[in-house]
Formats: sequence, C-alpha cells, structure tokens
Amino acid sequence: MARSYGRATSRFPLRPREAATLAAWLCVCLLAPRAAEAGLYTSSDQIILLTPENVEAVLVNSTAATVVEFYASWCGHCRMFSPVYRGLAIDIKEWKPAVDLAAIDCAEPVNRKVCIDFGISGYPTIKFFHAYTKADSNGLPFKGYIRDVRGLRHKIIDKLEAHVPWPPACPPLEPTSEAELDSFFETNNVQHLALVFEEASSYIGRELTLDLLQFDNIAVRRVLSTEEGLVTKLGVTEFPSCFLYYPGGNFSRLKVNEEARTFYSYALQRLPGVVRSGKPPPVATDVLSNSTEDPWRPFNSSRVYMLDLESTLHYSLRVEVAAHTIIRGETLISLKKYVAVLAKFFPGRPVVMNLLKSLSSWLQNQSGDEISYEAFKELVDNSAQSPDTALPEGERWVGCQGSQPHFRRFPCGLWTLFHVLTVQAKKVGSSDPQEVLTALRNYVHSFFGCRPCAEHFENMASEGLEMMNTSSLAVLWLWAKHNRVNNRLAGALTEDPNFPKIQWPSPEMCPSCHAVQENGDHRWSQETVLPFLMSYFSSDSILTDYLEDESQILTKQREKHASQQRALEAQKRVERKTREASDFMMHPPAKPTVQEEEEEEEEGEEPLDEAVTDEEEEGAEGAAAADEIGSKPSEPSPWAKPEMGRRQQQAHQKPSIVGMRMRDTQEDIVDLDSFVNQHYKAKALLLAASSRVKQRTLQRKVEQEPGPVFGLGMELDAGLGMVGLQPMESDFDLDGGQNRKWQQKRELTGQYFGEESRHKGDWMSTLSIGFSKADISLCVILYFLSFMCLLAMYLFYKNRFRLRRSKISLP
Repeated sequence: MARSYGRATSRFPLRPREAATLAAWLCVCLLAPRAAEAGLYTSSDQIILLTPENVEAVLVNSTAATVVEFYASWCGHCRMFSPVYRGLAIDIKEWKPAVDLAAIDCAEPVNRKVCIDFGISGYPTIKFFHAYTKADSNGLPFKGYIRDVRGLRHKIIDKLEAHVPWPPACPPLEPTSEAELDSFFETNNVQHLALVFEEASSYIGRELTLDLLQFDNIAVRRVLSTEEGLVTKLGVTEFPSCFLYYPGGNFSRLKVNEEARTFYSYALQRLPGVVRSGKPPPVATDVLSNSTEDPWRPFNSSRVYMLDLESTLHYSLRVEVAAHTIIRGETLISLKKYVAVLAKFFPGRPVVMNLLKSLSSWLQNQSGDEISYEAFKELVDNSAQSPDTALPEGERWVGCQGSQPHFRRFPCGLWTLFHVLTVQAKKVGSSDPQEVLTALRNYVHSFFGCRPCAEHFENMASEGLEMMNTSSLAVLWLWAKHNRVNNRLAGALTEDPNFPKIQWPSPEMCPSCHAVQENGDHRWSQETVLPFLMSYFSSDSILTDYLEDESQILTKQREKHASQQRALEAQKRVERKTREASDFMMHPPAKPTVQEEEEEEEEGEEPLDEAVTDEEEEGAEGAAAADEIGSKPSEPSPWAKPEMGRRQQQAHQKPSIVGMRMRDTQEDIVDLDSFVNQHYKAKALLLAASSRVKQRTLQRKVEQEPGPVFGLGMELDAGLGMVGLQPMESDFDLDGGQNRKWQQKRELTGQYFGEESRHKGDWMSTLSIGFSKADISLCVILYFLSFMCLLAMYLFYKNRFRLRRSKISLP
C-alpha cells in the first residue's frame, strides 16, 4: 500500500521491466512539448482541470461525487498513469452527473498551495470527494496500488455505496427483490426494466446501472444469484445474464454476443423508446423527407458513398479554404500537403482526379510565400476550361445525412475522407506512413472552421502520432481517435438523435472486432479491426449512387463559365461608361476659339471640293458606261462606303426654304432601315459619344445636289437621328461633265457647347442639342404669335357674349 512521506515523491515504485515503457513515454513527451506545457491533461480528455479559481466550486458543496488526481507533470509515474486516468474518463463518461473526474498539476507554482491545503505529499494521489463535501474536508484517498481502469471503477462504486447521504443523482445500486419488482411499474414510469443476474462479488449490475443513468424509459436493477424466487421464475442458469422484465410478469432474455457489461450497455441503449435524457426521440424516415431542404436519400449505413466524399472536397476547397483571402506561410504549406495527398490517394472519378492533380501541380510550382484565394479558386473552378476537368459544386449528402441540416454532414464527411486516405495510402504502399496523418493534422489546424474541434484534434495528435511508423498503425491510430471523439461528443448538442455516437464498428456490423478480457472487460481485437477498416474504406467498396454523370458536370461548368464571362463583360461596360461620365464631369472640354472653328470649317471644305473634282473626273470616264445601260440610275453595292453617297448628296443639293425641302420624284429608292443601320446609326452613336456637339441649322454652306445613289436623298441628323426632306435636281445628268459648283454659300452657324452648357438649365441644354439659335428663335416667335392669337380670340368672344347678355336683359 502506498503511503505518504514527508517530501513530495512518487507514490509507485519503479519496477525494472517498466523502465523501457517509461523511457518510451519520456520520448513521446519530448516529441510533444505542447502537451507537456499544458500539463498531462487537456479539456479534450473530459477531465475537469482544477485551478485555485475553480477548486472550491467543483469540490465544495457539489451535488456530484468527484474523483481527483493530484499529480506533478515532471513525475515519470504520473506520466505512465495518465493514459489510465484518461481511459477511466472515457469509461465512466455516462456516470455523470453522479460522478465527475478532475485533476490538478501540483508542479505548477499557482497550484502548489491548493495541493498543500489538501495534504498532498506524493504523486500521483487519487482522492474521492463526496457530494456536498465541506470546505474543510481533504477527501478520501484511494488506498492500494491501482493502475488499471477496472480497479479504479470498482473503487468508485465502493465509495458510492458507502456514501452518506446518498448522492441525489446516483441511482440505487443495492440488489433488488421479487417483492420490489411486483410493485416496480406502479412507482416508476419506465418502458423497460433490465434485470442483471450475477454473483455477489460481481460489479456488472452496478456498472450497468450507472451506464444507463443518462437514458430515459429504462431502469436497471441488480439481482443476486441467491434470489431463488426470481432465478427460478425466469429460469436463469448463467451468471451473469440479463433479462427484460415487463408489467404483468412478462420477460425475455437480452440477446448479446457476449455476456459482458459493454455488450449489455450497447443493446439496452438501442431498445425501442430508449433515448438520452434531454434529447428528442429519433425522427421517422418518412418525416425526414419533409423536414430538411434536401430530399432524404435512402442509404446503406454499412457502406461509403462517393457523393459524400465529393461534397466534402467541395466544402473543404471552396468554403473552408475560402476563409483565407491570402494564404501564406505555414498555412500555404498545409494547403500544399493536403492537396498533394488528395491528388495522390483520393479514389475519385477521372474528372475529379484531373482537377486535383492540376491543382496540386500548380501549388507545387508556386515559389512565393503567399497566394491569393482568388487565384486558387480559378483552378478549383477550372476557369481555364481544361478538358475533362471538374469538381462538382454543392453539397449532397447520403451516408452523412442528418435528421436536421445542422447535424453530421461536413464533419462526418471529413472523418470519412480521412479514413479513406489512410486506407488508400496503405493499399498503394506509401513510403511515408505519416504522410497522410501529418497532412490531415495540418489541414485541421489551419483551415477547419470549428476552432475548439481543431484544438481537440491537435491535442490528440500530440499524443504519439509521431510514433506511428507503419501504414497499419496510421490506419488504427485514426480509427482509435475517431472513437475517442465519438465518446466525448456522445450526448452533446451536436449529436444527431437518429445517429447516436457509438464506439464504431458496432457489434452488429463487426462481431469479431469485439472481444472480452479475462476480467470481463471489453477489448478491441485489432487483428480483426484492421482488415475490417481496409475493406470498409476500400475504393472497391465505395458506392456511386446518386452521382451526376460526368458529362452533366462538365456541361454545367461550361454554362457557369460562359455566364460569368457575360456578367464580367457587362460589368466592364458599365464601369467604362461610369468612368467616362465621371471624367467628363470632372474635366469638361474647353470651348473652341473662333480661329479653331474657322480652321475646322476649312478642313471640312477641302475634302468636299476634292470629292467633287474626283466625281467630275470619274463622270467623264463613265459616261459611255452610263449610255450602255440605257441611262438607268445606278444602284450602290452593299459594301459601298456610306461617305461616298453622302458626298454625292452634298454635291447636288439645292438651297432649301425654312422647315421643308421638296424633292423631285426619283425612280431609285433606297431602303431607309438598311441605310440607317449601315451608316447613320454608327455615325450618330459616334457623334453622340463625343464631348462636343455642334448645333444644327437649316442653313447650308454648299448647296448640294442629290446623287444617283440615294434617290430619296433622306438625311439622318447626326445628333438626334432626325429625318428631313431635301431637294432633288430634276435635270440630273449622268454625264457629269460640267463642273457644277454653287457660288452662293450660306455660313453655318454651328457652335460648340462647352462651358456655355453649364450656364444653361438642364432642360434647355437638352433641347438645344442639334439646333441652331435661329431654329430656336423661330420656334419661340411662332409659339408667341400663336399664343397672342389665341388670347385675342378669347377676349373677343368674351366681350361679345357679355354684350349679348346685356341686350337680353333690357325691357
């Protein structure tokens, strides 16, 4: 029996055969300094970490009994004992709120006074604190050299049975009798009563009672083998054995693979109507189809679905990584390793594998210390439109469906993806057994959105991941940690009532994976678990149900890319127009001087004179050709330049009167729509976009004659697209030999709008575009004369009616 000494020391003597184990643990601790810095335990271990601030709240006057380990982080025996204590926390997790587990590091300076106050002089020391413990109590020490979970579990039960008063949250642990059973259902509102028949020295009945403490609609009672009435009535011949007892004396034996505590607990928790306290009952499948956004997809719970894996890749690469606008440093290294592992071991379809490989190649070629997510996303979305390359977008879950949208899904898919990658790495014979685990560890640390979850995973990874020197150990390590997480989250708010967290695989799924030790405790048969994992997560076992066809995925990708291009072009046009308008408002064009206007007019006249001269020369050469075709007016070719027709019109125009120009009838008729579309529409848009707009006048510099090309001689106003009538020369001669130039010219009164437009009102500026001052003045005078005429007529008739009324009123 360990005793306390006058100085702090190890309470357990070191045996020679334990030296190698201790050395191995020391190596592990050296490789994982973060765990050592935080003590031997973390919040992920389901152990309450005591400090001077919370020790009183946890131990004094609590409704739950508490087991506390006092240890020193430098103590080798404490380190060797820590896995046992963690195992105890996992084993009795369901015993809450009757029993809690806590620990305190007495090597920390801030904790030394607490340990001294509780009389701690050697490490490790285990003490039991009753419910409602007084402030001056030092707790009850566990005496004896206990180094296994089973012994600690039995010690706790012994302390509970000796508890005075009885803990309020603890169920009855004493044996039951036949008389009590006769009235049990009258005083207890439960659906099932489980009777555990055992010897007096057995702890299975009491352990099972505490295991079912957090579940409703079921109660467990212990029946000793000496209770002959019940033994005979139920025909019990084996001890231990479990029977289900119902009102009216009906009973049946519980069917399990092994008569052991773990198998009993698993079977009882899955009885109809048994649910965890505070959790809703499971939802029927037909109701699920109407309670979630996505339609419910029936699935085989014993298989892996490729749709879950592709949905996980989508969320991982398009959502989780997207949280980092700029990816740099260690985060970039984590992304490179993660994508490299996916490209190497993911058993995907050809289109998905093509994308993962191109993405990995691009990342490996990045020599800089950072990349932008936008550049990364372009490759994920295959913006370059590489052939047969795509990653389906969206989440559509099958095996990872949840009864509600916030249950399972991506976390379930991520665990499944991790298992598939470790199994594939072992199958292909990876040279580095830690390649996959290290990449997954770094990904969770850098990108996983649930930061407490990432911290828990990091705590687990720091416990011996570096010791995994074979691919088989890597597969088993990830499986064991997944079960540890299931144990920690069982009963939490994140647990789906339709898919409770269990130690996987279940006895139904893999009976040979479960075994029983000589002392009756459960153990995993790892020699059977490994082949099961290799088969379950093998690429050959992955189902392709509910997958879209690859051609459909590629078509959707092309359509999305085309839509994005159209949206981008439209956005650029809007930005360009906005920028031009902003530049025009900020920097309006200067008003041209009189000298500049004269120069522009001269420049405009010279090409006209040259054009007329050219026409005269060509007319002489083409006279014979015109006679051959019977003096028929020529028609322009479709590709003829609009400017040529315009110049010919200007060369044959006659002076016009105000407002209207009469034309002679011509046989040559031009399609106005075609004419507008081919020339004047483009001309109008070009002039409208210019920063300076000339005013329009009815006067012309050169009296023009109609050309043979456009018979109607219709002219579209350059600024506003107005159509006016122009005169036609009746004696038009195809010879073109005479040099017809009108000597009279009327000066154009066009002026440019610049600074002047800012002094006018908005409406006036708009109306004046394309009109001369003479036009506007004439319109104002006409409107004024019309108004005066109407006013005169109104006054005339008003006076006339007044006079007629006055005559009628006379006698």
